[in-house]
Amino acid sequence: MTQPPAPAPRPLDGITVVSVEQAVAAPFATRQLADLGARVIKVERPGGGDFARRYDTTVHGESSYFVWLNRSKESVTLDLKAPAARRVLDQLLAGADVFVQNLAPGAAARLGLDAPALADRFPTLVPCTISGYGTTGPWADRKAYDLLVQCQTGLVSLTGDAHGPARAGISVADIAAGMYAYSGVLTALFTRATTGAVRPVEVSLFDALAEWMGQPAYYTRFGGTQPPRLGTQHATIAPYGTYTAADGKDVLLSVQNEREWAALCERFLDRPDLVADPRFATGPDRVARRAELNAILAARFAALDASAAMRLLDAAGIANAGVNDVTDFLDHPVLAARDRWRDVRLPGGEAVPALVPPAGLAGVEARMDAVPAPGEHTDAVLTELGYGPADIADLRAAGAV
Repeated sequence: MTQPPAPAPRPLDGITVVSVEQAVAAPFATRQLADLGARVIKVERPGGGDFARRYDTTVHGESSYFVWLNRSKESVTLDLKAPAARRVLDQLLAGADVFVQNLAPGAAARLGLDAPALADRFPTLVPCTISGYGTTGPWADRKAYDLLVQCQTGLVSLTGDAHGPARAGISVADIAAGMYAYSGVLTALFTRATTGAVRPVEVSLFDALAEWMGQPAYYTRFGGTQPPRLGTQHATIAPYGTYTAADGKDVLLSVQNEREWAALCERFLDRPDLVADPRFATGPDRVARRAELNAILAARFAALDASAAMRLLDAAGIANAGVNDVTDFLDHPVLAARDRWRDVRLPGGEAVPALVPPAGLAGVEARMDAVPAPGEHTDAVLTELGYGPADIADLRAAGAV
């Protein structure tokens, strides 16, 4: 009988990551390492674990944040202020390739878990530090949460509309920092493998989101004023935004160049005269006369329902889309047709759908194992380190694990 082919090895099979992590940024980085096959040992506080477990209880009693960020990990509870627990952590680090932490400002140094201290004791270990505003500089000791960093980088001043600013609807500073930590660790592992050099990785939420603010920063520095808040309209391109059709549904369209502008005028607006109209001759002209242009578009949309408008825009080769809510997104035909969902188990045994990681490697299945309960793997990991049942009982009695 023909045996099914063995699954292809994952890129990080054999790599061990130890992470003292909480909230979003560090867990997002390490979950992506786990997706690629790394063994991720997540160190949590005894008596409750990562505080992100309690952000909400919407996913069969589990936090939506935690379920998203922590699949495929092993959870070990350690009180890092207890000497016995620190010895356990040191044993874990001695066998690890990567150490990730996003402790409060100064805490890693006090615990001897900062990069210089780790380099002395574990010279082959790649340390990754995720902080709010960096480990040096005047704000090194300040706590930083996602919305604080959105405010400090100016992002909040760009979102919203004429009635006021708004936060981005997802944790963009945390996600940005997690992505750079993930790519930084991969780069450091590649460097270690090819040169033998071990390079510590450091990422701050502020630096990560500051990079994402590059375009409005240039626009403001050299244009003399920052891009305006325009809701779903684009600050520097027009027409680019949502318009309400006759049936009350919103449709977003985007015109990126002169060819598309001509097609919009001729085939959607039925106004070929506008192609050469000097008011709208260039992209900057259209931005400067956005109100006039929007009035023309609004009148055309008012004569069409959303589906008819999108058909005409498609025929004209103009990028467009309906404005989905999250329920619409969950039912998106692209996700279903491309088989983007996999079941992941929760601590209670329920299976919930999770999206396959966006970067696919041909022939390699992403690892998508269960979300751990707090301390679920403590005994197994301690046993692996050589602790017997009596030793583990003593650690528990002392509150070290």
